[in-house]
Amino acid sequence: MPSSRGAIGGDPLEHIERLASENAVVIFSMSSCCMCHAVKRLFCGMGVNPTVYELDEDPKGKDMEKALMRLLGTSPAVPVVFIGGKLVGSMDRVMASHINGTLVPLLKEAGALWL
Repeated sequence: MPSSRGAIGGDPLEHIERLASENAVVIFSMSSCCMCHAVKRLFCGMGVNPTVYELDEDPKGKDMEKALMRLLGTSPAVPVVFIGGKLVGSMDRVMASHINGTLVPLLKEAGALWL
């Protein structure tokens, strides 16, 4: 008997990893989440144009949200940021990287920032 995970088009985690690797900066978000809005504003304010996946507007969003919670080990699962296809983490990790000066080099390495 096939698993229910395979019925929706593959493992949600593989789907997330594929989406995350397709663009320099990828944010998994919920359209109504204030922390998600803040992290999107941070990147836009830096001149970065992130690719944003609003999980509450995606038919596979619930499954992806569950997979992100397992990946991070936290709840809520969003926002989750990937840079250069690599998991950076949620808002606290992004802000810590921004404050300690490691965010800009990551963005430059991924080709998301040229300055």
